[in-house]
Amino acid sequence: MTLQTFTLPDLGEGLTEAEVVRWLVAVGDEVVVDQPVVEVETAKSIVEVPSPYAGRVSELHGAEGGMVAVGSPLISVEAGLTVAPEPAQVAAAQYREEEKAGSGNVLIGYGTPEGSGSGRRRRPRAPHSATGEPNAAVQGRVPRVTSPLVRRLAREAGVSILGITGTGVDGLITRRDVQAAIDATAVRGEPAATNRTGLEVAQRVPMSGFRKAVSAALSRSRSEIPEATVWVDVDFTELFALRERAKAAGKPVPGLLAYLARFTVAALRAHPELNGEVDTVAGELIQYAGINLGLAVQTERGLLAPAVLDAHRLTTSELDTEIRRVTEATREGRATQAELTAGTFTLNNYGAFNVDGSAAIINHPQVAILGFGRVIDRAWVVDGELAVRKIAQMSFVFDHRVCDGGTAAAFMRIVADAIESPASAIANL
Repeated sequence: MTLQTFTLPDLGEGLTEAEVVRWLVAVGDEVVVDQPVVEVETAKSIVEVPSPYAGRVSELHGAEGGMVAVGSPLISVEAGLTVAPEPAQVAAAQYREEEKAGSGNVLIGYGTPEGSGSGRRRRPRAPHSATGEPNAAVQGRVPRVTSPLVRRLAREAGVSILGITGTGVDGLITRRDVQAAIDATAVRGEPAATNRTGLEVAQRVPMSGFRKAVSAALSRSRSEIPEATVWVDVDFTELFALRERAKAAGKPVPGLLAYLARFTVAALRAHPELNGEVDTVAGELIQYAGINLGLAVQTERGLLAPAVLDAHRLTTSELDTEIRRVTEATREGRATQAELTAGTFTLNNYGAFNVDGSAAIINHPQVAILGFGRVIDRAWVVDGELAVRKIAQMSFVFDHRVCDGGTAAAFMRIVADAIESPASAIANL
């Protein structure tokens, strides 16, 4: 048998490393070509990486929760069959082809759902000595720690790795091993590492690749974009009434967000400078011919902004269908790479979290973001009379390099006027 080692391919997105979320196989398992063997987390999604080799797994290079650099060993297989002389390069190319085909979480040609194995999850067994003891410092060996994150976690918690037994492959010390040692220290009442607060540290949670990417994007947005925020209270009463009349007539009724998306698209057509980005190198303001409308979607992994592609071509009903599809796909980790990265403007419905207002952060490199708070009944003056109306706050954050307050106000009024007089607005769209 020939020992073949598969390295982590370039998964795109400009990343140099990925986090191992979970292994789908264990040492000793038999694998077939294209069988997914590990899930790794990139900046935008969780990706199943399949094996280009068939045979028996001899080593897993990386612990769950640890980082693996692109081009570094990922899995070793005792195999006699390869699918390509340079599997990392081929995997990267096929991954990009799959992005174009519409799935962002499987490397086509290396691991497809039809060609996958059992998909079962087994944790690698820690190797034991002849006496049954786990291999660790008791055997006089230097503890194996390959992850800088694991070393830092131990160092900052004041825990020595010399006394930790690794449960990873070949006695590798994982983040979970260090955290268990930290927890055990706290239970025994031993002194914890000091910090500026004088308080004991309850827990340290390493940032995932996704959170690092989000942090970098938000920091870049705030550091590069001279943003300004304006807001206005909008009367949703007529829009709610319009939808209720349609329901009473037995007609299909798009969701509220679909109407807001449709009105936003109309406003962007009137002010295309807000549907673009700033090229700081060339000193140019870019405007796009079409609109990929981003939507802020809260997922288990964090806040993402997938886009309804070519939103300018869709009716309100079609927007409703696409919004529901893209939102569900994003929460399930099935959104395509294009949907996750191609947005030209973002719509944020933070009212879904039962809050009234927000000064959102622009999704760099976009130049603006429009948000809506919750719709609540409020006392409102209409034609000189006090009435109860359905009111929500609309906030707009824009890049002051692209436009001034007058343009921002004009954009907002198009959206607000359409919400307050939806029948006439829809008739003119």
